[in-house]
Amino acid sequence: MDINMTLFGQTFAMIVFVWFTMKFVWPLIDVAITERQEKIAEGLAAAERGSQDMELAKEKASELLREAKQQASEIVDQANKRHAEVVDSAKGDAKVEADKIIASAMAELDQELNRAKDELRTKLSSLAVSGAEQILERSIGDKDHQDMLAKLAEQI
Repeated sequence: MDINMTLFGQTFAMIVFVWFTMKFVWPLIDVAITERQEKIAEGLAAAERGSQDMELAKEKASELLREAKQQASEIVDQANKRHAEVVDSAKGDAKVEADKIIASAMAELDQELNRAKDELRTKLSSLAVSGAEQILERSIGDKDHQDMLAKLAEQI
C-alpha cells in the first residue's frame, strides 16, 4: 500500500463524510440550533418583560401605598376635626344645660324667697295684731283679724 493511495482514500472518505454531514446532518442540527436560539431569545425577552412588569408593579404598589397613607392621614384629620366639633358641641350643650339649671335654681330661689317673705309678713302681721290686742286689751273677732292682716300685708 502506497502512502499516496491511503492519503487519497482518506481524503476521499473525508470529503464524502463532510458532504454527507453537510447535506443530511447539518440541516437538522441547524434547525435544532435555530429553534434553541429562538427559545432562548423568547425566554430572555419574557424575563425582560417580567422584570419590567415587576418594576411597574413595585412602582404601582408604592404609589398605592402612598395614596393609602394619604387617605389614612386625611381620615385621621377628619376624625380629629369631628372630635373637636363634638367636644365643642358638647361644651355648648353643657353650657346651655348649666344655664337652664342655674335659671331654674334662681327661679326656685326667688319662689322660696317670696314664700319666706309672705310667711314673715303673715307672722309679723299676726304679731302686730297680737300686740295691738294686748294694747287695747280687747279681743278682735276672726273677721276683723283677717281684714287687719290683709291690710298690713298690703302695706308691707
